[in-house]
Formats: sequence, structure tokens, C-alpha cells
Amino acid sequence: MCTRGEVMKRHLLWVWLWLAGAALALPGDSVYQLDARLTNQRGQAVKLDGARGQPVLVSMFYTSCQFVCPMLIDAARDTQAALPAAERERVKVLLITFDPTRDTQAKLDGMAQERRLDATHWTLARTDPATVRKIAAVLKFQYRALPDGEFNHSAELILLDGEGRIAARTSMLAGADARMVEAIHRLLAAH
Repeated sequence: MCTRGEVMKRHLLWVWLWLAGAALALPGDSVYQLDARLTNQRGQAVKLDGARGQPVLVSMFYTSCQFVCPMLIDAARDTQAALPAAERERVKVLLITFDPTRDTQAKLDGMAQERRLDATHWTLARTDPATVRKIAAVLKFQYRALPDGEFNHSAELILLDGEGRIAARTSMLAGADARMVEAIHRLLAAH
């Protein structure tokens, strides 16, 4: 038989555990609801929600793209550069290939080095084709393989808040989109 004090302690423990679980639960519209495991340009296992708690600029690309994908990388870099240094440190960039058959870890690493992408802020990642399709679906990113091995694809930078919700998106690839920069400012000011 439990004493009244023991019963009260159990109830308080249950309430505390419930509140702790609620605090850790992801919002229903979070991209991070997808439990995707990726491999980064260094060959390290990372998760889609690896930067949870921070704003993330995310997009999808492929390394052999000669036109749009380099512009997408430049737009992400320009967006970072438009931020004050203290804010820049708090924003991550995640680029996921939709061509995992050809985009090996070595190719991703080569691109990161060629483009001088700082690995503390930039993650180029790959995963299996089925997970690529799931990620593209939750991001509302479209791509289609062409017979010649190239792709038709969306060209967007997507801003995720710290909980993985889509906070903004832009298809402007010439410089930093002022609306995207402002959305990042708002997210960082809120935390």
C-alpha cells in the first residue's frame, strides 16, 4: 500500500514526464517528423533533424548540374553573407542530393571543397532513393530524371525554423532574397 505522499510523488513524476515529452514532441507540420538518416560529405551519419533548434536553409540538388544548382548554392551563400556575423553563425545550410546513385560521398566532398563550403555550417548529404523521394515530398520539391541522366527540378531555398517547420521559401537565385533574410532575422530574434 502506498502512502499519500508516495502517491503524490508518483503523480508529480507522471506530470513531469508528460510535460517533458510534450516539450520534446515535434509539431505536426515539422519536416523533422520524417526520420531520415543521411550521410554527409565527410562520410558521417547525420539525421534530417540534426540542426534542430536552429534555422536551416535546405534545398535539393545534384552535383553534375551545370546551371541551376550552382546558382542555388550561390543564393544560399549570398543569403548567409547578408546576415550579420553573429546571426550567420546560427544558421545551417543543408543540401540533399536527389541523385544518390552518382553523388557519392566523395563527390559531395569534392563539391564542398571546390565551392569552399564551410563544413561547420554546410552539409551536403545523400541517402537512399526512397528516402530522397520522401524528403522531396515533405519539402514539396519536385524533380524528374531525364533519359540523358540530367534532371528537371525545382529551384528553391527553403527556410526551416528550429522545429523543422517551413518558415519561408524562395525561388530567387540571383543574390539574397530580402524576404528570406528578414524571415531568418525574425526566427533568430524569437530565440
